[in-house]
Amino acid sequence: MTVGAVLLLYAACVGTLGSRVLARARWTARAPLLAMVVYLTAGWSVIAALGLAGLTLAVHATALGGGLSQLIGACVLRLRSAYATPGGATVAGLGLTLAGAVVARTMVSAMTLLRTSGRQAFRHAQTARLVGTPQPDLGAVLVEHPQPAAYCVAGRRPTVVLTTGAMEALDPDQLAAVLAHERAHLASRHHRLLLMARVARQVLPFMPLTRVAAAQVTRLVELHADDAARRASGPGPLATALVLLATAASPAPALAAAATDTLQRVRRLLDPAQPLGRGRRHLLRATAAAFALAPVLLALAPAMLALALGRVPGA
Repeated sequence: MTVGAVLLLYAACVGTLGSRVLARARWTARAPLLAMVVYLTAGWSVIAALGLAGLTLAVHATALGGGLSQLIGACVLRLRSAYATPGGATVAGLGLTLAGAVVARTMVSAMTLLRTSGRQAFRHAQTARLVGTPQPDLGAVLVEHPQPAAYCVAGRRPTVVLTTGAMEALDPDQLAAVLAHERAHLASRHHRLLLMARVARQVLPFMPLTRVAAAQVTRLVELHADDAARRASGPGPLATALVLLATAASPAPALAAAATDTLQRVRRLLDPAQPLGRGRRHLLRATAAAFALAPVLLALAPAMLALALGRVPGA
């Protein structure tokens, strides 16, 4: 089986079965940041595998095979045999088309989402600062509105927005917990993780893993911010504040304190599970590293093997 076929098989298996395996995981809420890393590396490894599959399909029928073999000092025949693909120039053209399409779609999606989200965030923050009143003691901008709401806007002008309705509905401890939650979003750069998940979903919208990863990262950033707020203010004030905000019919922009799975988050705050052990954390970090490296290692395995075996006399 050619390297390109192996990479395509890897992308298909991880992109479909990976979402099912991760969906059954019960540890994600116990280590939300680590779970986000696993989801993102798995999703992006599928994109990388598809792009590298296209390149490896083109190796045998182009000058790349000979150039690569000379570069690493391996046998031309052995290397070309390892990357051989039935179909010759036709398959090579399809491979280059696949690789180019993956790269182009990734770049366009990333640039489009980055520009759009950045522009929207800047305008939102600017508008909030214009119509609201900065509150240096709270580290937030106070906007006159009866509905209780608290959220943050990331980007060039990171801003925590708080309504007068929230000020009236929450006591000082609850307010401090909500503000700690929003500051955790900004400090942890959660908007960047969300952007990575959204780009992957837009590049491969038909792949179950990228769709699930985008939804899960949206949920997990809230849990990660909850953990930071719990450490700062305790679980009780934040849990109560979440209920008050969620039942107030407030708007729910991205990274809002009460935007996602409120009941589950409250239960998690009031009855926290045991954190993952060191051994399991190391195993999950290794899993994320394996997802990140697998496409590259699969693509280069025949070349590295050819280098290790050396030249064939008379070849």
